[in-house]
Amino acid sequence: MKSMLNSLWAYRSFIFGSVKREFQSKYRNSLLGAAWTLINPLAMIIVYTMIFSQIMHSKLPGIDGSFAYSIYLCAGILTWGLFAEIVSRAQNTFLEHANLLKKLSFPRLCLPVIVVTNAMVNFFIVFGLFSIFLLISGNFPGLVYLALFPLLAILVVLAIGLGISLGVLNVFFRDVGQFFGIVIQFWFWLTPIVYPISILPESMRSLMGYNPMANLINAFQDILVTGKWPIWQSLLPVTIVAIALCVLGLRLFRKHAGEMVDEL
Repeated sequence: MKSMLNSLWAYRSFIFGSVKREFQSKYRNSLLGAAWTLINPLAMIIVYTMIFSQIMHSKLPGIDGSFAYSIYLCAGILTWGLFAEIVSRAQNTFLEHANLLKKLSFPRLCLPVIVVTNAMVNFFIVFGLFSIFLLISGNFPGLVYLALFPLLAILVVLAIGLGISLGVLNVFFRDVGQFFGIVIQFWFWLTPIVYPISILPESMRSLMGYNPMANLINAFQDILVTGKWPIWQSLLPVTIVAIALCVLGLRLFRKHAGEMVDEL
């Protein structure tokens, strides 16, 4: 592990250079350039708050506040978006950079690190705007906001562990990526993101215990909607799953790193 971290640190310029190039290329030949990184999420936040709070008057059961459901929705969709982006891009990163892997010698784990860094940059821009909206609307949760950071750490570990595992398998079995594209669509709707878990039948609520993202997303929503501290014990299973997937992913990567280049 230490040698792995040392090699990544030695190639930090390569990692940050790749992140910078991808960010710049995303808005190349665009009149507004990087301003789109603010315009797009701002439009999303405005749409959700206006449509659901002012037009549809959507409410959360047992919670007063005109913006409660909008905040609930944004909290779930933004954090799920980070998870989905990391997993989806990590599972394809070795295939997308096949030529780079064949021509250059560098630590292969730089590629997943680049994926995570890019996703985090995008997320913090969007979430920063969302946090400003919470402040302006008088819905900022206060000190409990700090609990978001350990939750984000768990989410990122889970996402990159799953992403690397799928990425290695996807090199040898291309159906893996196609199949997971379907799975993640069902996974989204089987996670209480656009609906509160309280509206589900009791039998369905118990099944949510098998969904590692359910308690994690719910913890984000509790912080941002009601200002409650997470129940850390309830997050122990997803933390264990996240660590286990990271260990699995790294073992798969170490075992098949040489074979992947040949397969590509």
